[in-house]
Amino acid sequence: MFGFVILLLVGAGAGFLATRMMGVRMAPAPTVAIGVIGAIVGVWILRLALGFLGIFVWFAGAFFGVVILLWAYKTFIEKR
Repeated sequence: MFGFVILLLVGAGAGFLATRMMGVRMAPAPTVAIGVIGAIVGVWILRLALGFLGIFVWFAGAFFGVVILLWAYKTFIEKR
């Protein structure tokens, strides 16, 4: 349960930073949602690649996952 709360907080922060970095303007709710989904994807990928290294891996994975999701969003959805 505690890990899920941390994932929500880290995902929200990573989503905010990644949307600003990639120039995507979204409302707060979708920003947090894409941040949390990106955090889940990114942490999963980094755990497979690096093992568990603490909160840094959580944040780096969250940020990495959000950047991938935002790239897909800009490439496939925003251009419609």
